[in-house]
This record gives sequence, structure tokens and C-alpha cells, in this order.
Amino acid sequence: MRILVVGAGATGGFFGGRLAQAGRDVTFLVRPRRAEVLRARGLRIVGPGTEEVLLRPSLVLPGELDGSYDLVLLSVKARALPHALADLAPAVGPGTVVLPFLNGLAHLDAVTERFGSAAALGGVVKVIASLDADGDVRLLDTLDGTTVGDMVIGELTGGSTPRIERLGRALSGAGFGLTVSTDIRTAMWHKWAFISTLGALTTLMRGTVGDIVAAGGSRLGLALLAETAAVAKAAGHPLAEAQLSRIGADLTLVGSTDTASLYRDTAAGLPTEGEHILGDLASRARALGVETPLLDLAALQLRVHDHRLATAGHRPPVAH
Repeated sequence: MRILVVGAGATGGFFGGRLAQAGRDVTFLVRPRRAEVLRARGLRIVGPGTEEVLLRPSLVLPGELDGSYDLVLLSVKARALPHALADLAPAVGPGTVVLPFLNGLAHLDAVTERFGSAAALGGVVKVIASLDADGDVRLLDTLDGTTVGDMVIGELTGGSTPRIERLGRALSGAGFGLTVSTDIRTAMWHKWAFISTLGALTTLMRGTVGDIVAAGGSRLGLALLAETAAVAKAAGHPLAEAQLSRIGADLTLVGSTDTASLYRDTAAGLPTEGEHILGDLASRARALGVETPLLDLAALQLRVHDHRLATAGHRPPVAH
């Protein structure tokens, strides 16, 4: 199976790197600046809980694709999505499957509009990592010393098909957890509720979960969770009590170093995915008649942050 990974950041680099390390036929579609780093240093996966991995991956630049692939793993920031869809279009043939790993749900409309509903799958990934100053994929510390790398895939129409089972076999056994879901939309909604809660909490308070708990902010995390869970429930994808309890425990964990990518981008003075993650969820909440004052506040704060960057002349990167 020919696999094209669009984006070699923390998420694409981790999962694509693990697949390449396991001997899969993987090519990365990257922009020129990222290609320079990968050619100079290789694709490195470093950090706690893993031996350093050094790969010399197959790379292709936009405009160089010369045929279709069986599977396209789309792993870019939401702000880079329009460029990425244009770049990967030559790789999509009649039987190509496009599996996006963006947060939220808004990206599905863009993917299906461009390539048709039959080409798209739903996906959820979890990896605690970031790109470091050297351009390496760095797995981040967690309180218990473990690292996370999990992937869930499924047909957007639900159920099981020979196609999704075949893809499940192709992606399994590659150094990360792999689950084939018969209800991927619910899995996507549940992740969206979690990352929105964590993102809103850490960007509003400008700190880690442990910092916020130490300052007496445990109730804020739980209040945000109540709002995002209410939106998911109204949309027909309620979180189970066990899930709510587990997320609530994570949001109130003493000493936790957890943050969200929304916070990390804000702290670094970078454009965020605030509209894609928080703004879209708040908009759906209004359409569903759900009040989300805390979520609205967090979305507004990120909107102001992104506006200030735009008016200062900062242009969001399109590199992937």
C-alpha cells in the first residue's frame, strides 16, 4: 500500500515515521523549508519513553507528485488546509482514501467538497509531542512518564466495510495503538469536547493544568467540561459518565504538566486554530441552543490574539 503523509510536523512526523520505521511504503509531502530540515537532519523522533529514531524518509514537494496513492494521511494545521488540499490533489485517484487528522469537524466539509464523500474517512489521533527548535519530533513528558500514540479510524457513514478493515490491517503493528471504530463521528466529537475543554482552560489561564489547580482553578476546568459536553450531547454524541469522570480527573490533577496546542501556539506568539476548534464549536452550540459563555470567552480571546498577529503583519505559515 502506497501511503502519502501530508505534513511532517509533530503528528504527521510521529505516525508517518512509525509507519516508515515498520517498513511501510511511506512518502512525505512537505514544503521546501521542512524538506531542507529533513534532508539535513533526517526525521528524528526523540524524547522520554522511546529510543531516538532517525529515519531518512522519502520526500516529495508540491508539484512533484507523479501518480496516485492508496492512502493519504492528512496531518496539517487547520490554517494550512486549503494549501494542503491543493498540494495533494495529484495524489488522489479513483481508489484513493483520504484520512484527515485535524481537530474538530469543519475540515471534513473541505475534504469531501474537494475529493467527494466516498474518498474521505474519519480519524482521531492522540500523541503528546511537538516539533522542537531543531525540527525534531519531541515526545513530551507526562506525569506518569508514559507516552501516548494512538489512532482511531472509521467510515464516516458508520459501521464496518472491507475497505476500513483492510486499512486497519495496513496501519496496525507500527508502534502505535490502532482501533477501527464503527462510530467514528462520535469518537471525533468526544475528542473535540476534550481538546476544546483543555484548550480553553489553558489558554484562558495561561498555564498548565497543574498550575491552574495549584491556583485554585479546578472548578473552571469542570465548568468548561460541562459546556463542551452539553454541546456534544445536543449534537447527538453524549459522553458517558465514565468518560466525563476520567476527563474531569485529568483537568483537576495536581502537578499535571498537560497543556493544549492552542495554549502552546499562543504562548509562542503563533497563529492558532482557535476558530477551527473553539469558534466552530461555539457556533454549533448557538445553532443547537446551548449556552457556552466560558467557551465563547476563550474563543474571543484567541480571536483577539490572532487578529493582533494579523494586523502586525504575521502571516500564518503554509509549511507542512
